[in-house]
Amino acid sequence: MKHVFIIGLNEFNHEKLKRLRGAEDITFHGVLDPSEVYDTEYFPIGEMLERAEQQIKNSGLTPDAIAGYMDFPVSTMLPILCKRFGTRSTSLESLLKCEHKYWSRKVQREVIPDFIPNFTAFDPFDDTALEKIGTEGLGFPFFIKPIKSSGSRLGFRIDTPEDFKDAILRLRADIGLISEPFNFVLEQADLPADVKEVDGSYCMAEEIIGGHQCTVEGYVYEGEVVPYGIVDSVRYPGVLSFFRYQYPSKLPSRIRRKINELTKTLMKHVGFDNSAFNIEFFWDEMRDKVWLLEINTRISQSHCDLFEKVDGVSHQQVTIDLGLGQRPNMPSREGDYEIGAKFFHRVFFRDAMISRVPTAEELLAIQQKVPGTYVAVQVHEGQHLSELPEQDSYSFALAYIWMGAKRQSTLLTNYKRVLKDLNFKFSEVSEPAGRPPEPFA
Repeated sequence: MKHVFIIGLNEFNHEKLKRLRGAEDITFHGVLDPSEVYDTEYFPIGEMLERAEQQIKNSGLTPDAIAGYMDFPVSTMLPILCKRFGTRSTSLESLLKCEHKYWSRKVQREVIPDFIPNFTAFDPFDDTALEKIGTEGLGFPFFIKPIKSSGSRLGFRIDTPEDFKDAILRLRADIGLISEPFNFVLEQADLPADVKEVDGSYCMAEEIIGGHQCTVEGYVYEGEVVPYGIVDSVRYPGVLSFFRYQYPSKLPSRIRRKINELTKTLMKHVGFDNSAFNIEFFWDEMRDKVWLLEINTRISQSHCDLFEKVDGVSHQQVTIDLGLGQRPNMPSREGDYEIGAKFFHRVFFRDAMISRVPTAEELLAIQQKVPGTYVAVQVHEGQHLSELPEQDSYSFALAYIWMGAKRQSTLLTNYKRVLKDLNFKFSEVSEPAGRPPEPFA
C-alpha cells in the first residue's frame, strides 16, 4: 500500500481521488485542515510548512508522494515540503519562473516574445508609479495585478488616472495578505538579482489582451511536456468575471494545435519537470492572435469534475501518478458525458448580507432533477458578501455548479432549470441588487 499525503484534502476531492486508476493501492492522508487553504486569506506559510512536516512525521508513515491541487499557498509549499521528505516535485526555482509574474514574463519573452503583451513591474507604494508605467510604453487602457495573486483577486482594468488611484488604494490595503507569505517563499529560492529586487509587494502592469479565453492542462514527465486537454473559460458579457468553464474546448483545431505547440516550447525552456501545470491563453479572433496570459503550477481544481465527466477520471490522476514517479495513466473520452462544465452563480453588487441560502433538501432535489449536477454553495446565512475570500474585483460567487451533458444547448438549458430552484435572499444591500449580465446569447 502506498501512502500519499494531500495538503488541504477535503471530502469532495477525496471521493474523486478514490476513483482514480490504481487508487485501490493508495491510502490518501490529509495534511493541514482544508479551512486553512480554502476559507481564509491569511497564510502564515512558514508556520504552515512546519506543521505540515510535523503532521507527516507524526503519522509514522513514509510518504510515497506529497501532492496538492490548490493555488497559493499550496502550490508554492509543495517543492519545499517534497524536498524535505525526498519525494518527487519540480524545483522551487522552476516553479517560481512560472508563479512570479515578472520573472515568468521575462522567461516567456526569451522564447515566445510574439505571444505575450508589453509589461512592466511597479511598486504600488511609489507615488510616481503611474508615470513610470508610462515611460515603459504602456498607455491607457492597461491591466494591473500583484506579482503573485490567485484567481482574479486584486486585478484591475485601468482606463483613467482615477481608476489607477482607486486600484492603488485597494492594493496598498490588501496586497500584504499575499506579499508577506510569498516573500517567505522567495527567501527559500536562488533568484537572479533583477528578480530578487521585485518582491511580493510589487505589481505588474500589462498591455490589455483578450479574446476567447482557455486553459491548457498539461504535465512534464522526465522532461517530456504533455498537454492533454483544453478547457474554455467563458466570461459574463462585458465584465471580467467567469460564467463557466467548459471541456472540451470549442476553439478551432488549428488554434488548439498552436496553443499546445507554445506550451511545449515554453515549459521545456522553463525547466519545469515531473509536475502538473496549466497555462491560460487568449485567442483574439478578430486579429487571429494567440496571447499567453499566465502559468499555474498545478492542475485546476475547478476542472477535476469536468475531466471526470468527459474522460472518465479526474485529472488528479496526473498529479498523483507524477508524485509517485510514474507516467500519468490519464484516459481520454471514457466518461459519461460529451461536455462537462463548472458554472459560477454570481451577484454583481457591492455588498449585502445573505439572509437565506438553499437548504440541503433543496440542493438534493435540484441534483436529482438534473442528473450529473453538483451544487456547492459558497456562502452561509448571516454572512456579508465582502467577507468571502478569493473573489474577483467585480462580483461575488454564491455557488459553484458542476454539470454534464451530451450537447451544449442541453447544458445551458439545464443550468437555467437549476437557477430557478436556487433560492438565495439578501438584506442590507449597499447598492441595488444587480443581476448578472445575460450569458446565454
